[in-house]
Amino acid sequence: MVEPAINGNLGRGRFITFEGGEGSGKSTQIKTLAERLKATKLRAIVTREPGGSPGAEIIRHLVLSGMGKLLGSEAETLLFAAARDDHVRTVIEPALNQGIWVLCDRFSDSTRAYQGSLGKVSPEILNAMERVTIGDLKPDLTIVLDVPVEIGINRATARRGASSPDRFEAEGIRFHQELREAYRKIAAAEPQRCVLIDATAEPGLVAEKIWTALRDRFFVGNPGNVASSA
Repeated sequence: MVEPAINGNLGRGRFITFEGGEGSGKSTQIKTLAERLKATKLRAIVTREPGGSPGAEIIRHLVLSGMGKLLGSEAETLLFAAARDDHVRTVIEPALNQGIWVLCDRFSDSTRAYQGSLGKVSPEILNAMERVTIGDLKPDLTIVLDVPVEIGINRATARRGASSPDRFEAEGIRFHQELREAYRKIAAAEPQRCVLIDATAEPGLVAEKIWTALRDRFFVGNPGNVASSA
């Protein structure tokens, strides 16, 4: 099997984030990509937001319980910022500095979509929070998984089973439609970083699209000559 070569300095890992609405398949696709990267002998970890570190997981519980909504969008943004600060300092940056690839289920784009576009928190506040929590750290690649709202909600409902919906799953159709549009706008505004992928297809086909996007971004040589590693 021919393994792809990697562009750039191997001393630092790559930071790849996954974004999308409820039921877009982020968890499934992150797991698949992590396994594929490890098959190419690359070290990779999977993490998530809100959460990903002990301190951030405590805040995750508060946010998904609905506490943030009760406090208002700006206060909820501060909760996310506090969680992200702990996550970046204790998990993401240390891993990247060790040459580990970090795959994160949601990151700062989610704050801009949920609290910014939908919660009407001003760009000035969001920018200030990003300066404090992530500084110059930006994802090397952001995969935006796009599905029609009805499909996403049906998937999320089936996945949840008898469990109660969390703070965001419980929102109405209009909320999720506006969320989808917010993500599409983010992807269109930053095409050098973001790749919008139709996630309505069978998971294996979606995984191939993600692998192609990653291969084109980081792997050198003729993509057609790179054998599949999964």
